[in-house]
Amino acid sequence: MRYEFVDRHRNLWKINRMCGLLSLSRSGFYAWRRRPLSVRRTRNDELIRKIREIYEEGEGEYGSPTICETLREKGHLVNHKRVARIMREIGLKSRVVRRFKRTTVRCKDRDASPNLLNQNFHTDGPNKVWLSDITYIDTEEGWLYLTTVEDMCTRRMAGYAVTDNLRATAVIEALNMALSRRAIAPGLIFHSDRGKQYVDHRFRAILEKNHIIQSMSSTGNCYDNAMAESFFATLKKGHLFRERFQTKEQARRMLFEYLEIFYNRVRRHSALGYKSPVAFEKQLTTMA
Repeated sequence: MRYEFVDRHRNLWKINRMCGLLSLSRSGFYAWRRRPLSVRRTRNDELIRKIREIYEEGEGEYGSPTICETLREKGHLVNHKRVARIMREIGLKSRVVRRFKRTTVRCKDRDASPNLLNQNFHTDGPNKVWLSDITYIDTEEGWLYLTTVEDMCTRRMAGYAVTDNLRATAVIEALNMALSRRAIAPGLIFHSDRGKQYVDHRFRAILEKNHIIQSMSSTGNCYDNAMAESFFATLKKGHLFRERFQTKEQARRMLFEYLEIFYNRVRRHSALGYKSPVAFEKQLTTMA
């Protein structure tokens, strides 16, 4: 095991130094390297390769629990501790969440809708509760704003809008996209924070027309819309803080690829049994 450690890290540190610290001889290490690969080492190298593949598939967003469950799904008999240890050894870890600022101006209390969720983020099927929020994206050409509408049950991004401003037209665009893609029944709950965009009369007219019930977080309580905000944390730790976009068009293109291709169809969620939103929806349809 110590020889394997030296071999795996020989591009980072000097072999002499590692052998000295681990009480190994250089000649013993090189003799070990000349031997045919053992069955155990071959399997371990294959596991490392698979872990790297899954990590890259997840755009660096997966931690050891998700990677472990994905390996098991692919037929590998592994435990979480072993996967976590290997990831530490090869320097892989889920990117750390960085804080992001608020983008909405709160509406007056008299204009707000009641909080129908009260931090209960559980529902028995898709299109029962939609969650919405807004975040900012910094580019060299100025700010962009992303408005999202997420299905609470499946985590699928049902609708979104990328705009140059924070006017109500952004939330209207995101809502209309969701309505054009999803078949809903009367009684759907639309939950958001108390941003002024969500009390606009045009937005509320669309809700009323489609028999959608509006719900809003209580004043100043970020936990009331925690699931929607969690998505932005995932987005930013995985993508938006990796680089500064040169143009707004570059940011728009990245957001489209992330939301439509990666997030909805590829990214695994622990809350969904380590399935993507699309795969989870298909499973629900099969079970129905």
